[in-house]
Amino acid sequence: MTDISGASTHLQHHRQQFPALANKAYFNFGGQGLLPTRSLTAIQQAYEYTQDHGPFSGKVNEWRLAQTGQLRGAIASELRTPPETITLTENVTVGCNIAFWGIDWQVGDRILLTDCEHPGIVATAEEIGRRFGVEVSTCPIMATLNQGDPTAVIQQHLTPRTRLVVLSHILWNTGQVLPLKEIVETCRNTATENTPIRILVDAAQSVGSLPLNLSELGVDFYAFTGHKWWCGPAGVGGLYVKPDALEHLHPTFIGWRGILMDKTAKPIGWKPDGQRFEVATSAYPLYVGLREAIATHQQWGTDQSRYEQICQRSQYLWQRLSELNSVRCLLNSPPQAGLVSFVLTDSTPSSQLVNQLEDKGFQLRTLRDPDCIRACVHYFTDYEEMDRLVDAIANQL
Repeated sequence: MTDISGASTHLQHHRQQFPALANKAYFNFGGQGLLPTRSLTAIQQAYEYTQDHGPFSGKVNEWRLAQTGQLRGAIASELRTPPETITLTENVTVGCNIAFWGIDWQVGDRILLTDCEHPGIVATAEEIGRRFGVEVSTCPIMATLNQGDPTAVIQQHLTPRTRLVVLSHILWNTGQVLPLKEIVETCRNTATENTPIRILVDAAQSVGSLPLNLSELGVDFYAFTGHKWWCGPAGVGGLYVKPDALEHLHPTFIGWRGILMDKTAKPIGWKPDGQRFEVATSAYPLYVGLREAIATHQQWGTDQSRYEQICQRSQYLWQRLSELNSVRCLLNSPPQAGLVSFVLTDSTPSSQLVNQLEDKGFQLRTLRDPDCIRACVHYFTDYEEMDRLVDAIANQL
């Protein structure tokens, strides 16, 4: 009894570090997380520091280099990969575009997507297809949500001309966690020696949620953001590039941060690591904010312990929702991540329910494909607010 009480007290104390929880029950971490106080404070102090010393002064330039290195190191530590494999970006979309446009495409090459990818990914692939004569195909992963083998489905759609497979680690619409390491091994075994199959992962829902070891996972490109499950500020993300894929990926947007220069400031080549894809000036105080957000989560527990708590909470919410006659969860079994998607079985429009819930202090979101409602729980989501959410849904239907 003492341990349970102590754990509850510790959680409540930790929740106080997220001031936005004071006036709402928040279930939108898959869209954007809530900034902890230490991030808000650090961002403000960083802006004040740069203004106090002059934003283009030598002292602030040294500070900028230090903050950039510290954030790169913090991200690399969380993802268990060397810092030189990390490119700092603004968001997932930028990271995916670096990988997409950096490949030397040839007419007849093929890109394979799943049918659960974000519209931004689909649109980028289609534009590459139009410009370079690349064929874009889609495999039916959504059908494997409750039965079937996603690895086998992907394998069936690989061809000798497949050069890039693009998929999400956690599907943003259904919450399904794909067996990424297994899929990577299948792609490697299917590829020919002269035409390797590269794997680009949309990691919008996995970084800050799943415990990760990118050095062992085997993917070529892993694009992520800091503003969702890491609860950092919007505008800071990253891209992991596997070392043996680095030399085969060419910069598209180019700026001073990514180039080597001689004594006369003449460009003489690319930076030897992930920095080659970084372009120019960024909002560096936000770097401090993301680093403090990561530290806030580490203060509570390891990435493995956080993930276990996410799964316990998503299972609880999934079970409670499944008990409602007018609700059907997309997953037939408890989720393996923090996304819980469900549909209404009566005639109530999803958007109507979500709007009614927001008026009562519950924030969720609707999705179009499939037409459903998505609730996201984090490791610090309170069971009591999940109970209140389920009761509110039951009273509205």
